[in-house]
Amino acid sequence: MSYDWTYKQMMAVSVAREIKEGGVYIIGTGLPLVGGTLAKNTHAPNVHLIFETALFEGNPKEVPTSVSDLRINYQASVLWPQYRYFGFESVYGKEKIDAGFLGGAQIDIYGNLNSTCIGEYDHPKTRFTGSGGANGIATYCDTVIIMKHQKRRFCEKIDYVTSPGWIDGPDGRAKRGLPPNKGPRAVITELGVMRFDEETKKMYLAEYYPGVTVDQIVENTGFDLDVSRAVEAKEPEKEVLDILVNKVDPDRIMI
Repeated sequence: MSYDWTYKQMMAVSVAREIKEGGVYIIGTGLPLVGGTLAKNTHAPNVHLIFETALFEGNPKEVPTSVSDLRINYQASVLWPQYRYFGFESVYGKEKIDAGFLGGAQIDIYGNLNSTCIGEYDHPKTRFTGSGGANGIATYCDTVIIMKHQKRRFCEKIDYVTSPGWIDGPDGRAKRGLPPNKGPRAVITELGVMRFDEETKKMYLAEYYPGVTVDQIVENTGFDLDVSRAVEAKEPEKEVLDILVNKVDPDRIMI
């Protein structure tokens, strides 16, 4: 039986579904933090959540506004100097970290992300904050990308590669000295979930949310998106939705 939920809540549930019990994940604030907390309160109580401010396994009572918000420290198991976090990411990330969550202003069919500028780098129309820790995460870890689904964001060619995806195909990362077995795993938007073909490394539509049409997703994508494998996503379970809206983010700060 159907019940009320929003597409932002559906995104948070989709994030949580990417998280496996006992895994290690690099989490940012916003929907990744909400989804990570939801997973920890449902199917993955022993998941290990890491923040790029070098904090491990925070369990905040309220949704923090950023990864530097002191509320994120509550019940944390480890608070390292940041250089320790970067060492953990680069040295152990290839084996120990299951995925990191990223966002950006533009993305292409191979999952390359731009969070630097729109237009020419030296004379941009818009300048963004840049990489932060995103490039390191995209270099050493599998990634799950959270995006707003708009044609101007899903681009044939992005203006700047801030965080590498599969570059230009199956051997794109290896040719540039990046770990070839790490890369983008999924893209989660307010319309559905995209994944990447094992052979071509191109993005394809895996799931569209209930109430969303495949044509709607195609119209909002700026490149040729394979939709032949698309299925309707499963609605949030009522018990999971109750935890999301009543425990994880009761004030609706993020969802």
